[in-house]
Amino acid sequence: MPHTDLWTFQGNLPGTREALVGCKVEARDGSIGKVDEATPDTGRAYIVVDTGPWILGRKVVIPAGTIGRIDVDDKKIFVALTKDQIKDSPEYDPAKFDEGYRTRLGTYYEPYVH
Repeated sequence: MPHTDLWTFQGNLPGTREALVGCKVEARDGSIGKVDEATPDTGRAYIVVDTGPWILGRKVVIPAGTIGRIDVDDKKIFVALTKDQIKDSPEYDPAKFDEGYRTRLGTYYEPYVH
């Protein structure tokens, strides 16, 4: 997957931020939940995924640069990560979403993105 920035959507992906909310999210090895929130901010874009019962209702933040494909018709987003990589990501706390958290996320996800 060509990658320029972990926090930027690839230019060839269809859809808008509004269209992403509610989409199912597929990891390389299966479904992980649905998009609860998305931001299109240039250089700071990400999705928040509600994992439901998969990891006890935990929400996870996935940087936009990990999204490899969006199927607008089926409302599915495909990320270039495994379920374990997502499950082991730094815990999401909306009250503590600051630069330190973003840095921890970047450090965690960067090795998985090519």
